[in-house]
Amino acid sequence: MYYIDPHIHMISRITDDYERMARMGCVAISEPAFWAGFDRSSAEAFRDYFRQLTEFEPTRARWSGIQHYTWLCINAKEAENVSLSREVISLIPDFLDKPNVLGIGEIGLNKNTPNECTIFREHLDLAAKTNELILIHTPHLQDKYKGTRMIADMLLEDNRLEPERVLIDHLEEHTIGLAKDSGFWCAMTLYPITKCTPSRAADIIETYGDERIMVNSAGDWGPSNPLAVPDFIMEMRRRGHTETRIQKIVYDNPLEFFSQANHFEFSSPDTLCEEQQAGAQ
Repeated sequence: MYYIDPHIHMISRITDDYERMARMGCVAISEPAFWAGFDRSSAEAFRDYFRQLTEFEPTRARWSGIQHYTWLCINAKEAENVSLSREVISLIPDFLDKPNVLGIGEIGLNKNTPNECTIFREHLDLAAKTNELILIHTPHLQDKYKGTRMIADMLLEDNRLEPERVLIDHLEEHTIGLAKDSGFWCAMTLYPITKCTPSRAADIIETYGDERIMVNSAGDWGPSNPLAVPDFIMEMRRRGHTETRIQKIVYDNPLEFFSQANHFEFSSPDTLCEEQQAGAQ
């Protein structure tokens, strides 16, 4: 089955992971801007990072036949530094016309602080002014419900933002209803230790349905599995769900959400195969 991983940090993965994902049916990924494992010291470091996401990483993905999309922001972990964050936000418009950019993300909260809220709102203002999609990071563990509630409130208080153009990620059993009931798109991150397992994600699908919902691997610096979406596919099959329903979650839904982006272009896997065959003749 073809699938899309709508949230995976491939700069933290080796090239072999692209090849493994392609063999398992991955045809596209989207890579949000995130924390580098340490706090960056200048806005120019982010400029170089944004170049990597918009120039080199799409090339590396293409070697395995995977289409690469990205999101731009300063991550919530670094948003406590308001002056640096504002410098970084001022750089983002220079990159929004790049062909693989989907929007602003992953923005959100880390420890639910006032500074994080300030920078979150300033990212939202940029997204509203430039008509960009938004990808949201929700906090971890004990701060998750409070942070998700705060995020939803800030999103809904800005009447320029349309909920159907916002994807809230890292949702779990106690937060997905909050996001879905507010009209946002929802995503579950499949981690081997924290976040959500494929089995728990399948439970959530069986409870909340398959509308406006998707799954991803995140695949970052810590313990994570770039093949978590295929694991979810196998779990759904084991439970007897139809191929049509599974495809809706792992392929159709990401495409439907991404298609709202200003510059989104996607080549279907069948079209790519025909082009490759024609080129080989």
